[in-house]
Amino acid sequence: MIVCFILLLVVLIPGIGMERNGSRSWIGVGAFSIQPSEFIKLALIAFLAKFLSEKQRYITTVKKGLGPSLALVFLAFGLIMLQPDLGTGTVMVGTCIVMLFIAGARIFHFAVLGLIGLAGFVGLILSAPYRMARITSFLDPWKDPLNSGFQIIQSLYAIGPGGLFGLGLGESRQKFFYLPEPQTDFIFAILSEELGFIGGSLVILLFALLLWRGIKIALGAPDLYGSFLAVGIISMIAIQVMINIGVVTGLMPVTGITLPFLSYGGSSLTIMLMAVGVLLNISRYARV
Repeated sequence: MIVCFILLLVVLIPGIGMERNGSRSWIGVGAFSIQPSEFIKLALIAFLAKFLSEKQRYITTVKKGLGPSLALVFLAFGLIMLQPDLGTGTVMVGTCIVMLFIAGARIFHFAVLGLIGLAGFVGLILSAPYRMARITSFLDPWKDPLNSGFQIIQSLYAIGPGGLFGLGLGESRQKFFYLPEPQTDFIFAILSEELGFIGGSLVILLFALLLWRGIKIALGAPDLYGSFLAVGIISMIAIQVMINIGVVTGLMPVTGITLPFLSYGGSSLTIMLMAVGVLLNISRYARV
C-alpha cells in the first residue's frame, strides 16, 4: 500500500505522469503504462480488511476504529482527485464504506459522514465546470447534443437499434467514430447494440451471479480477514459495474469508469483478475 501511495504522488510529477483526456493518471513504463489509482483500490481493500479484522471491537469508536480507517481512505481519495479522477475515487470510497458498514460501524457515524460527503461531492462538482456540464447533460443531454450531451446521446443511439437480439456480433455502427471510448467506458453500449437486450441482460446476470458467489464466499470465509477481504473485492466489482452500466444507459452522469473484465485497459483488467484470483483463493477455504 505504501508503494501505491508513492506511485500516486509520482504520477502527479510533470514529465513522469502521462495526461489523457484532462487527467494525469498514468505512468509510462517502456511501451506500457500503469494507472496507480487502480492499484490503490486493491491495496486499500487488503489493508483495511487486515485493520478491521484486528480492530473490529473499536469500529464503533472514532478515535481507534472509524477515524484511522477514514483518514487513510480520504488521503488516497485526495491524491486521486489531484489527477483528477472522480470516478475511480468514488468506487474506492464506496467500497471502503461498504467494508466499514459490514464491520459494524454505527449508523449515526454514517449519517454524519453522508452529510459531509454530500457537501464535499457538491463542492467537487461546482469547482470544475466540466463536471457541472456532465450533471446538466445528464438531466437533458439534448440541450447540448454536440458537446456535453454527445457521449450519452451516442450511447443511447447504440443501445436503441440493438433491439431484442442485436445487429449481430461485430456489426456495431456506433463504434466507428460515433461513440467516444467504445472500447473502454462505453463497451456495454456496443455490446447491447451487437447482442441486443438478450446479450446485455446475460452480461448483467453473469455479474449478479459473481456477486452472489462473492457474498457466499465472504459469509463462509474461515476468518474475519478473509471475510472482509472478500466483501471488499466483490463490493469494488459491484459498484464499478453499477456505475458503468448506469452511465451508459443514461441513469447516471457520465464519468470515466471501465466495465470489469470487458473494457479494454491493462491496469483495470490486471487488478480485476488479481482481485478475482484472491477471491478464488478465499473460496478454497470457505464453507460454501
